[in-house]
Amino acid sequence: MFTAADLAKQLSGEVIGDGCVKINGFAPASSAREGDLTFAENEKFFATADQSAASVILVDGDFKSANKVLIRVKNARIAFAKVLPLFFPEPKFAPGIHPTAVVDASAEIDGTAHIGPHCVIGEKVKIGARTVLQGGNHIEAESILGQETRLFPNVTVYFGSRIGNRVRIHAGSVIGSDGFGYVFDSGFHRKIPQIGSVVIQDDVEIGANVAIDRGALGPTTIGKGTKIDNMVQIAHNVTIGEHCVIISQTGIAGSTKLGDYVTVAGQVGIAGHLKIGDRATIAAQSGIMNDVGEGEKVWGSPAQPDRQMKRQLISIQRLPDLLKRVAELEKS
Repeated sequence: MFTAADLAKQLSGEVIGDGCVKINGFAPASSAREGDLTFAENEKFFATADQSAASVILVDGDFKSANKVLIRVKNARIAFAKVLPLFFPEPKFAPGIHPTAVVDASAEIDGTAHIGPHCVIGEKVKIGARTVLQGGNHIEAESILGQETRLFPNVTVYFGSRIGNRVRIHAGSVIGSDGFGYVFDSGFHRKIPQIGSVVIQDDVEIGANVAIDRGALGPTTIGKGTKIDNMVQIAHNVTIGEHCVIISQTGIAGSTKLGDYVTVAGQVGIAGHLKIGDRATIAAQSGIMNDVGEGEKVWGSPAQPDRQMKRQLISIQRLPDLLKRVAELEKS
């Protein structure tokens, strides 16, 4: 249990009202009860929160309430992200190796790590301090997992992968599977051995059922702080920069390079051997067939600059009227 003053101090915020009010939980305004904290980042949300049963509202604007205690912060959404773990802490995993786990004698596992049931740890694997393998995880030989990394159930890590510190990989994802490399030879597709690796840097989060292929020769690399949503395919030798956001059902073909702070929306397809500049934004369902410059916003299939695509769509919407006018002119 916290008081409004306790939370304000942790969030570097200001209490408007009684700082001694006790807070038992956090809830959206629609379901909040007395003793709950809720948050509002605009006037519409604040009006709803002010009429709710919540006792305290987290705000970032010049809001006033006759009924509620307010905690005013610089950014309500950032404060929301910081305060949620206080009320909903993640489960703790005791150090140790479950009896059903199969661990090669040459593996190096820190004594503070947790290896859950039915995990398989291969030769010369290294697992850092406080890392958690929840269960059913297969870590192939010579892979390295850093400190405080968490693998949710049934994540598979192929041979020689390198995973940094504080990485989270959700259930069903596969790291380091073979890249899709073939050459047509005498009427059949001859497989090109994929002998590269995958490197995932610190503070990356990877959603459920993501496939990241190993490089054909060098590594496939995911940069520090990048967040990858569910069901994303990243092909061999792709390089993704730092702090990118890749939304669900995106596919990135081989050897393409994304800069830092790139945003790729859902269901985007990016062809191979392209360069996507720093801070570029690609809208949902776009097809990327050419390089995208630094800071550019593109969408459509094939993707085009944002303003150009908007003009084309407006023109298409006017076509029925234009065709009608042309028909009338032809008739006259």
